[in-house]
Amino acid sequence: MIRVIDSHTGGEPTRVVVSGGPDLGGGPVAQQCERFRREFDWFRSAVVNEPRGWDAMVGALLCPTSEPECSTGVIFFNNVGPLGMCVHGTIGLGVTLGYLGQGTGRQRIETNVGIVELELLESNRVEVQNVASYRLAKDVEVDVPGIGIVIGDIAWGGNWFFLINDHNQHVHYENIEDLTDYSWKVRQTLAANGITGSDGGEIDHIELFSTSEQEGVNSKNFVLCPGREYDRSPCGTGTSAKLACLAADSKLSEGQTWHQAGITGSVFEGEIAKVDDYPISERVMPTIRGTAYITADSQLVLQEDDPLRTGIKG
Repeated sequence: MIRVIDSHTGGEPTRVVVSGGPDLGGGPVAQQCERFRREFDWFRSAVVNEPRGWDAMVGALLCPTSEPECSTGVIFFNNVGPLGMCVHGTIGLGVTLGYLGQGTGRQRIETNVGIVELELLESNRVEVQNVASYRLAKDVEVDVPGIGIVIGDIAWGGNWFFLINDHNQHVHYENIEDLTDYSWKVRQTLAANGITGSDGGEIDHIELFSTSEQEGVNSKNFVLCPGREYDRSPCGTGTSAKLACLAADSKLSEGQTWHQAGITGSVFEGEIAKVDDYPISERVMPTIRGTAYITADSQLVLQEDDPLRTGIKG
């Protein structure tokens, strides 16, 4: 029996595994995540893939932390594998911890890519200080079959992103299918041409931007996630990558708030702070605020004789 708490952050689902998860042996979360990837992929699939989950579902497995100042560790994962960081999922985690009576004060959380902080500001509103973010390359040109030359920035926000401002696409919910096809072709072309993040990190998120019709909102985005499913929220790691690019272009300073809308119209607030001795044009510490709501508190059952007990794998 696996107890899970489901929530959504701006429309994007998170399923936190509270109990019944595999024993990953302890140690740093990055080490536990590698064991999770290597030995327990069946568990990942059972939790987030059909018939218990669906392609947009993001899982969050609570695990021991190796850091004394952290309250817990967490491994985020989706329909195809573990993720680096997930800000919408951390917002969902914050609301979940509050629901469980464990959400008091500011908490440090150990993730696969570093330590983040969360604070439950209200019953459904959470602030997340993400990992340090930066732009690796500006105006990278790729010749995408069927599209032509596409220009974007490569940036890190806890995952690797290719951020595109000029794309001739209508960034609107009614255009999801075309946005998905366009973004998937870009991602495939990046991979085919060996274009990566630092240390060969796969660029597995594609982010398109446009102006927003919503009052007081700076930008609207469409984000394609690793499993070829789009993010219903404005994507917290994607917003972090965007903030890093804005800072690199001297378009955002400390103390300014950036309002980023997602494809469904939900909005994240983002701000930046300086990181150690780095100029703010080279590296930033993003803080993202968003809202999440609990949608279910349930037990998952994996019956031994169920031929699809470990999920439908695409």
